[in-house]
Amino acid sequence: MRIISIQGSGSSATLEADRADRPRPEPGEVLIAMTAAGVNRADLMQRQGLYPPPPGASEILGMEVSGTIAELGEGVDGFSVGDEVCALLAGGGYAEYVAAPAGQVLPKPNGVDLVEAAGLPEVAATVYSNLFMAAGLQPDELVLLHGGASGIGTHAIQLTHALGARIAVTAGSQRKLDFCTELGATTTINYNDQDFVEVVGDLGGADVILDIMGAKYLERNVSALADSGRLVIIGMQGGASAELNIGALLKKRGSVIATNLRGRPVDGPIGKSAVISGVRDHTWPLVEAGRVRPIIDRTYPLEQARQAHQHLEDSAAIGKVLLTL
Repeated sequence: MRIISIQGSGSSATLEADRADRPRPEPGEVLIAMTAAGVNRADLMQRQGLYPPPPGASEILGMEVSGTIAELGEGVDGFSVGDEVCALLAGGGYAEYVAAPAGQVLPKPNGVDLVEAAGLPEVAATVYSNLFMAAGLQPDELVLLHGGASGIGTHAIQLTHALGARIAVTAGSQRKLDFCTELGATTTINYNDQDFVEVVGDLGGADVILDIMGAKYLERNVSALADSGRLVIIGMQGGASAELNIGALLKKRGSVIATNLRGRPVDGPIGKSAVISGVRDHTWPLVEAGRVRPIIDRTYPLEQARQAHQHLEDSAAIGKVLLTL
């Protein structure tokens, strides 16, 4: 089967079209014939040698796909060969076929194109598990989303808008901020010339902050929290190590939550199957009603993975970048 492999580590030039044996589904898994695969920041980090896959996961890049079920592993029910699906993966998505635990597979939502469906599993699971399972976001609370025009950001805006939350976002251009407003953001902040701490402070502080920057924003994020605010850190684009002012956090009775989706177990109360079950119950009806839609910036053929990575790395995309067969 066709795959994209990494030859060494470093720039997008390390990505090569290659071939590998077709996987077979283990008990409890399904084999998916890939139609499209999402390109994520974690893929860029893995390519650079900074984010290895969890133990036992495929070394092939790719944490989400859409496609058609080609084979069922022993003990799988609820799915049939030929079903159109999308899936959350620990790896293996940049390939013609990928095996996935059945608990991490979702039916393609009605009204969504099969290619576009590849842009949903990772963002839907990330947003639901962090803003709702971890932070307990409530209607009318203020949520601050860093990177509002990203795949995660554009999905989070729509989902929290449907909940009835107030939404502040940061982005680096007016074009991106305008798009966030169209999706439902109520406050937009250009991080190049505005201080999000001041803007959010004038609104009473953020009840929940979803952060992709890590160390670079830690002190300012704590300053931007409202009383009893919850800071959820899901990325380290701004570094991994910073000093935390515990006194400032105590004064606000705030909390800092750091989560990781890829490294979660498949099963258990916080496992990926539980997250996907929540997405199916709470997010999928909104997608099928047209209130939440996949935001796709650009698609590339699988063999153009280098160009797809470079486009994402250039921070030009609004929403998701996909690879297609």
